[in-house]
Amino acid sequence: MAHSKNRATDGKITYPPGVKEISDKISKEEMVRRLKMVVKTFMDMDQDSEEEKELYLNLALHLASDFFLKHPDKDVRLLVACCLADIFRIYAPEAPYTSPDKLKDIFMFITRQLKGLEDTKSAQFNRYFYLLENIAWVKSYNICFELEDSNEIFTQLYRTLFQVINNGHNQKVHMHMVDLMSSIVCEGDSVSQELLDTVLVNLVPAHKNLNKQAYDLAKALLKRTAQAIEPYITNFFNQVLMLGKTSVSDLSEHVFDLILELYNIDSHLLLSVLPQLEFKLKSNDNDERLQVVKLLAKMFGAKDSELASQNKPLWQCYLGRFNDIHVPVRLECVKFASHCLMNHPDLAKDLTEFLKVRSHDPEEAIRHDVIVSIVTASKKDLSLVNDHLLNFVRERTLDKRWRVRKEAMMGLAQIYKKYALQAEAGKEAAKQISWIKDKLLHIYYQNSIDDRLLVERIFAQYLVPHNLETTERMKCLYYLYATLDGNAVKALNEMWKCQNMLRHHVKDLLDLIKQPKSDSYNKTVFSKVMVITRNLPDPGKTQDFVKKLAQVLEEDEKIRKQLETLVSPSCSCKQAEVCVKEVTKKLGSPKQPSNPFLEMVKFLLERIAPVHIDTESISALIKQVNKSIEGTADDEDEGVPTEQAIRAGLELLKVLSFTHPVSFHSAETFESLLGCLKMDDEKVAEAALQIFKNTGNKLEESFPHIKSVLLTVLQHKAKKGPPRQAKYAIHCIHAMFSNRDTHFAQIFEPLHKSLDTDNMEQLITPLTTLGHLAMLAPEQFAAPLKSLVANFIVKDLLMNDRIPGKKTTKLWVPDDEVSPETLAKIQGLKLMVRWLLGVKNNQSKSGNSTLRMLTAILSSDGDLTEQGKMGKPDMSRLRLAAGCAILRLAQEPCYHEIITLEQYQLCALVINDECYQVRQAFAQKLHKGLCRLRLPLEYLAVFTLCAKDPVKERRAHARQCLVKNINLRREYLKQHAAVSEKLISLLPEYVVPYAIHLLVHDPDYVKVQDIEQLKDIKEALWFVLEILMAKNENNSHAFIRKMVENIKQTKDGQCPDDPKINEKLYTVCDVAMNIVISKSTTYSLESPKDPVLPARYFTQPDKNFSNTKNYLPPEMKSFFTPGKPKAANVLGAVNKPLSATGKLQTKLSRMETISNASSNSNPSSPGRSKGRLDSADVDHSENEDISMKSPSETEKPSRGRKRGAAANQDDKGQESKPKRGRKKAANTSTDDAEDQWGEDSSIAEASIEAEDEQNSPPKRGRRGRPPKSAASKDETPSKGRRGRRKTAPPADEENEEEQEEEEDDEDDAGSENMEVKPKGRRGRKPRGEADTASDSVESTPQKRRGRPPKSQTAARKASGGRSRAAANQEEESEEDMDTAQQSEEEEDESVDSSTKVRRKVGRRDRR
Repeated sequence: MAHSKNRATDGKITYPPGVKEISDKISKEEMVRRLKMVVKTFMDMDQDSEEEKELYLNLALHLASDFFLKHPDKDVRLLVACCLADIFRIYAPEAPYTSPDKLKDIFMFITRQLKGLEDTKSAQFNRYFYLLENIAWVKSYNICFELEDSNEIFTQLYRTLFQVINNGHNQKVHMHMVDLMSSIVCEGDSVSQELLDTVLVNLVPAHKNLNKQAYDLAKALLKRTAQAIEPYITNFFNQVLMLGKTSVSDLSEHVFDLILELYNIDSHLLLSVLPQLEFKLKSNDNDERLQVVKLLAKMFGAKDSELASQNKPLWQCYLGRFNDIHVPVRLECVKFASHCLMNHPDLAKDLTEFLKVRSHDPEEAIRHDVIVSIVTASKKDLSLVNDHLLNFVRERTLDKRWRVRKEAMMGLAQIYKKYALQAEAGKEAAKQISWIKDKLLHIYYQNSIDDRLLVERIFAQYLVPHNLETTERMKCLYYLYATLDGNAVKALNEMWKCQNMLRHHVKDLLDLIKQPKSDSYNKTVFSKVMVITRNLPDPGKTQDFVKKLAQVLEEDEKIRKQLETLVSPSCSCKQAEVCVKEVTKKLGSPKQPSNPFLEMVKFLLERIAPVHIDTESISALIKQVNKSIEGTADDEDEGVPTEQAIRAGLELLKVLSFTHPVSFHSAETFESLLGCLKMDDEKVAEAALQIFKNTGNKLEESFPHIKSVLLTVLQHKAKKGPPRQAKYAIHCIHAMFSNRDTHFAQIFEPLHKSLDTDNMEQLITPLTTLGHLAMLAPEQFAAPLKSLVANFIVKDLLMNDRIPGKKTTKLWVPDDEVSPETLAKIQGLKLMVRWLLGVKNNQSKSGNSTLRMLTAILSSDGDLTEQGKMGKPDMSRLRLAAGCAILRLAQEPCYHEIITLEQYQLCALVINDECYQVRQAFAQKLHKGLCRLRLPLEYLAVFTLCAKDPVKERRAHARQCLVKNINLRREYLKQHAAVSEKLISLLPEYVVPYAIHLLVHDPDYVKVQDIEQLKDIKEALWFVLEILMAKNENNSHAFIRKMVENIKQTKDGQCPDDPKINEKLYTVCDVAMNIVISKSTTYSLESPKDPVLPARYFTQPDKNFSNTKNYLPPEMKSFFTPGKPKAANVLGAVNKPLSATGKLQTKLSRMETISNASSNSNPSSPGRSKGRLDSADVDHSENEDISMKSPSETEKPSRGRKRGAAANQDDKGQESKPKRGRKKAANTSTDDAEDQWGEDSSIAEASIEAEDEQNSPPKRGRRGRPPKSAASKDETPSKGRRGRRKTAPPADEENEEEQEEEEDDEDDAGSENMEVKPKGRRGRKPRGEADTASDSVESTPQKRRGRPPKSQTAARKASGGRSRAAANQEEESEEDMDTAQQSEEEEDESVDSSTKVRRKVGRRDRR
């Protein structure tokens, strides 16, 4: 060794054999050649060559001189670096260089040479790789641990390696780099922040995207050194996150990105960091919380992440951020949900409750993203989301914001198409989401045109995709229709009806454009443009576009012809697609990508193009029905019973026969329908008859062979078929055959002669047939009809009770329990009314006689003969029939004029009948007539009597009816500005005088100054004024005030000389005035117009009389609370569960009782129609099922009790008095009726009246009810004690008159499978009534107008709160939102004989 040192100190350099001295005196090429030989020598040496090590020691020192380290030639530097690397290998573990500065220079030199690795195509790359491999294998850089500048060396090395790594390097290069760098981390004493930054910077997204290989290198390094480097990473995050020392590193601003990357690389790197994130989640800094939430969303949502299960406190803390006060934080949490649901289904349970809250978030964007998250996960795999999550989407289809509603609807549509139509997840999944189709169609009940258009688009693209082949498309439609619920069916029918109507409007416009221009041309075209505009989104902007379209159609004949083809009844689906493409292509412009005009045209074309139904489609549908009839269809596979499928198929064809009648004109179709007529199923035959009626106008000339067979069938059904089929058969003959008079005569004569009251069951069909013949051909059978009505209907049928009714406390029974005699009497009443409607004049005074007969039935509680033979359910049916008959006659002007005020008031009181079903059905009939603008405005005032109905659903329904009718009239006046002369019959505010007059003559209003009675008057007035005053349009508040003031200057037109009645009138006016003053701030302004009061109801104002007196007792002032009228929001508050008054019941108990309420109404639906219901032109099945309610559900405990007690006192005071005038009134009415019809003479109505009610104390605790003592003495059962049962709405007809006929027929049918809905009970019980639970359900009379008496309080408390049914009503209230707003025609359908409603009237007529 000493020798070696000596050799070194001598300074003599020994070169390998064959290598001459290497100095600056030789050329570069020569230097390179000699260095290569030196490299070869060192490469071949190993650590055990002691002699060679000693021999070449000076050479090793010479190669580390500045001459070589700073040589300008890169080849020289590379060869020197390779020599130095081998020298470190050979002389390891001690290097021949002892100076720290020299060592630093050498390693910095080697590091610089490693940059040559960047060019993988370089000729020298292999030598660079050798250099890397050598220093990595030997771990040469570990020598630097002892140097003061080691951090600088290591940092520079790391930077160099991260810079040069690229995708041209193979795995060996990558591996050696990792080996080299990991040895420095693992074997060093510490890792500086600068060195750590050098590694971590490659994880920052910006750098990661620029150099993916550097990211992979850093990732591999961190994985290799996880245990060693973790403390330094933890320290870094502690400094930044906890201590806020952002200056410690340039990467401080990327701290959250780094945490995510490090977690993805190795979660152990962050064992001590994650608890710090929990602290940061609770930071007061919004942006900081947002960053942490974004970070954790990615960490929790990553596919293989187990963070939620490993760190539950952090997961729970994160879930808490769903309720963060900062909107972006909540938004980020919601966005994360979809990834979490898709990657971690086990966490869905934790997320559900938080997503529920966020689905009601005040922020639109958050509600929107909740839907997106759930739908995204659902589309990936339905099993990822539970039913609760899907229900959140379902709720948002009624969101107040269009963007949210649209997202929810489209999301559900996509889910339905994927899992129900395409069955991608099997039958179970399809069953799970089968409700979607119903829900989407229910949205068609919304008022927004955007919602309706989207439903149409969804139907065409997702529910029944229009691009399917015809047979497949019709099969899809067939089974869809068979599985829809009743309300969805009605919505679909309404959709087709609206599209058909718009198609006709466009056709009218095209016809107008082709006509020669005249003075009225522009005005006519403009009015048609306005009609079309209202059927498109954003009518304000659309109006100009439709005008432009009309102009284009005038100028461009090609577009006009395409549009004519499109709206032609014979247009096929394929033709429609071609026309749409041609029109859009013609109107579009490549230079204008966003063309609002073109978008509007597309909307229009989308609505009018027949993309589903044409002749080929109807033929395919008929074949599908025939397959079901023959038993060869896939009904069971589709989950539809064959009988249900056939029925639904015929109902579907019936609907399409209204909208696409021309498509049915084929022999094959008619022959199939003829086969349906011969089926045993009554519903199928009924539907087939209606289809014939709608489509067979050319059958007589085009298909004579079918005509002859059909006529025989129709005549048989008219004579001996079921009543409904008999009716349809008559209408078929009327619509299809030219010599209808002959056919009618062939039917009329035998039926007329064969009428016999001995067999009531065989009488119903003939009476039905004769009734419709009387309406369709009154002149042809004028003489026999008059005789028939007078002698048979009145004398033989109505004036005789042959079979005693069943003694029961029930007020209503199912249809199959109604006695045939009662059904025959109802048909007899209808025959009389139909005859009058056919005649349409009162020249023979038959109208007066009929009205007296009807009011006699009402006055006698339905028992016209008063022999006590009739059962209570039969009496209820007859009261309903009589009340509805008056409403039918009131719609005909010639009969409305002769209805006296007393008769009008008696009819109005039916809406407060004791029997729930009577009240309900009467209200629906009333609403239907008003919506058609057929019933006069005074009948709208009848709804004010519903204010104190004990059943919440009835009050809610009455309110909806008011809202619907008021809005309908206002809209009509806006669209028809020229009807100002009819203002008094249309302006909704004019209902106020009628309401005041009706309340003045309310039999419950007895004591003029009684506080409780005045409070009821106030509630009734507010019931209608709240809706009228919700909008102060054209200063209507002042108009109402002026109207009330004017009434106070008049006298009662009915009893002008009665001071008590006039005092009542002025008192009620003061109540109305105080309501207006307390609820309005603009009432004192000038009235926009001078009100005109109805002359029949009020006398002309006396100019010499100024009535300024206040008639209200002082105590009443406290009951008028100030505040603005509330307009209920249909969609409800978005941040709380939507609610409605009623609830959509089970599929079997659907009852269509609600109106097509405007967006200002809060819909309620006590039930829905059980049967399949169609559009206004379509018939429906009748009956439904109502769930039982306890009094606590249906009554308001706080109202009416004092009044009930007072009434009880009145009762007690009158118990010993005889029931004056009752028998006399009834008997007189019976004799009257016989005389009126038998002798054709008009007897004074006074014979039906009793003494003035106002001049004597009330004899009964409730109107029409005798005192207890009188009741106990009477041999017949008490006629006022009725329980109430709901029943289902029956069917509706095609056109208006037939629609009315349809519902009348349903009155016969009544309803089946009904349950009793108990109301408040009296303290007293009728004779023989047991005090049992069943009695409390079945016999549930009202004390005063159905309001619960005071004695009921304890019972109500004992009921223990609400029933489960009531609880379910609120839980599912949102279902009502979609079904609550229905079109006018839809409401009409449910109005039929389903739910019977009436307030019992006093035996004595009221004034």
